[in-house]
Amino acid sequence: MKQSESFFLKPAFVACIVLAPLANVANAAPAKFEVDDEHFSMVFEIMHIGYAPVMGMFRKVEGEFVYDEETRELISGKLAFKSNSVFTNHEKRDDHLTNKDFLNSSKYPDITFTVTSFETTGESTGVVVGDLNMLGTTRPVELDVTLNKAAEYPFGHEEYTLGISAETTLKRSDWGMTYGLDPALVGDEVNLRFGFEAIKDSGWF
Repeated sequence: MKQSESFFLKPAFVACIVLAPLANVANAAPAKFEVDDEHFSMVFEIMHIGYAPVMGMFRKVEGEFVYDEETRELISGKLAFKSNSVFTNHEKRDDHLTNKDFLNSSKYPDITFTVTSFETTGESTGVVVGDLNMLGTTRPVELDVTLNKAAEYPFGHEEYTLGISAETTLKRSDWGMTYGLDPALVGDEVNLRFGFEAIKDSGWF
């Protein structure tokens, strides 16, 4: 995986893998997993003037984490999104989202999430807590996570791979992004949904 040019995830949500017992664990030692950027999706949804939600995504992301499958301990984890890679299928709107009213990408090129803790809530589910840094402000965020699958990949790289889903809701105003709140042109609450595959680094030790 490429070195992060700054940071966030995994992921925040990367920690989800620590949530579920994994059968047939190949190794008992901590291992590094790298987010497969070809199999990563992050969708955000925000209300537009009360009529309908606008949906978008970030197209450039990097992330990795270190996880011990035997103890189910997430040792570290981080995800990083390039704020200027925002995409909502509308060029003028995307340009607006990267300016000072919203993401201010020229000053804050990275949105990062760093895992701080996790709590198991079920056999394959849990809550990952992490620090989300955006617009120069860092605040804690909780992600509901699910481990979908842990197994050797059936084709292509054929490496041991984890499949993870995560979601959360946050208020953009908590990070100082208040454009359009008064009047209510753009909603405050942002729904986030993640889905990604993470490949085990067999050469890491």
